[in-house]
Amino acid sequence: MWDKLEQINKRYEEIVAQMSNPEIATDHVQMTKLAQEKSSLDGIISLYQDYKATKKSLEETKVMMNEKLDAEMMAMVKDEAHQMEEKQARLEEELKLALLPKDPNDEKNIIMEIRAGAGGDEAAIFAAELFRMYSRYAQNRRWNVDVISSSESIGGGIKEIILEISGKGVFSRLKYERGVHRVQRVPVTESSGRIHTSTATVAVLPEAEEVDMEINPSDLRVDIFHSGGAGGQNVNKVATAVRLTHFPTGMVVICQDERSQLRNRQKAMAVLRSRLLDMETSKQQQEMSSMRRSQVGSGERSEKVRTYNFPQDRLSDHRIGLTLHSLPRIMQGELDELIDALASDEEAKLLQEQLS
Repeated sequence: MWDKLEQINKRYEEIVAQMSNPEIATDHVQMTKLAQEKSSLDGIISLYQDYKATKKSLEETKVMMNEKLDAEMMAMVKDEAHQMEEKQARLEEELKLALLPKDPNDEKNIIMEIRAGAGGDEAAIFAAELFRMYSRYAQNRRWNVDVISSSESIGGGIKEIILEISGKGVFSRLKYERGVHRVQRVPVTESSGRIHTSTATVAVLPEAEEVDMEINPSDLRVDIFHSGGAGGQNVNKVATAVRLTHFPTGMVVICQDERSQLRNRQKAMAVLRSRLLDMETSKQQQEMSSMRRSQVGSGERSEKVRTYNFPQDRLSDHRIGLTLHSLPRIMQGELDELIDALASDEEAKLLQEQLS
């Protein structure tokens, strides 16, 4: 463990030295990579430095205990040594957790895709509520939310919405949201008071940058067309919508929410890069299908990671057996208690694997 920490400390010093090199400072791509790597190590380096300082202070305090001191001073020194021993033990445990394998995507922004699943109009209404829930959570954490494309349904629901959420550690928090979300409640259109079960699917993809996924221009067809739906005169007169077709995979991405053709193209490229990176990652892991498909399943009611039961004010996360009775608060974007529990469960499993 200590050898590994020394290796990390050495690498951190190398990164700092490279970032101060004038030749590297002018290379945007290289500086971005180094800054991301440094950011990922900042926390563990801070812990390690605190540990080493505490250890040194404890050693110095123990030397004092061998000196001739009066009773009162000896009691103070022993008390200080005891506090330092406790701090050293705590920091050692924190370092063990910090050394657990990290998801390389944890600090990345995300592309989130929310789609109505089984349940017709009620599923679309639930998808819209999930979108608002995640938007409020992002707002609470001061993240930015940018809608890439959306398709609305009657009654205020959403058939599909794709959004970019950017900020510090977005993927590390929202990666647990991927999967099928099931809602149980009485729809507003239900006259007999019968409880319906509907679903919405959530996919969370780490946003791929150009340095992560390079796309050959010859593999791409770009079509420009007039946007549909609301948008006033600009929609009718100016062709701003963009459709990208990736020949090797057959992927098609459409973006038409922005009035600028350039912005629509940039957003569409961000989605395409993220989907391709996700597919490549899945291939490397020798999975049968891409992570995106494994995240959302088919949207059937039986495929669920979480159930929102409104009549009983109950949220159940089926992966960790967690039940919370605070649905109104959760739907307002207060998700930290839930996400913290999922993150702690993952940490515990990783620590157990490391110990075994």
